[in-house]
Amino acid sequence: MNAQGRKEIAKHIASLENVKSILENLKDDEEEKFDNMPEGLQESDRGEQMQEAIDALESACDNLEEAIGSLNEIQ
Repeated sequence: MNAQGRKEIAKHIASLENVKSILENLKDDEEEKFDNMPEGLQESDRGEQMQEAIDALESACDNLEEAIGSLNEIQ
């Protein structure tokens, strides 16, 4: 890969890292809200929806981390 291609990949890696950071912050905020809920509400439909959102955000962050790692291998 030429220098221009590596430069382009580096730019996209930075963008993915930024998105990952945003999603991690959202996940952390949602986890904090969930953890501060009474146990009865955590087990309600709303609590289950929050847990599903947390799980989805965590999965997205993991996938982004994997993509970043793969792109770093190219450089």
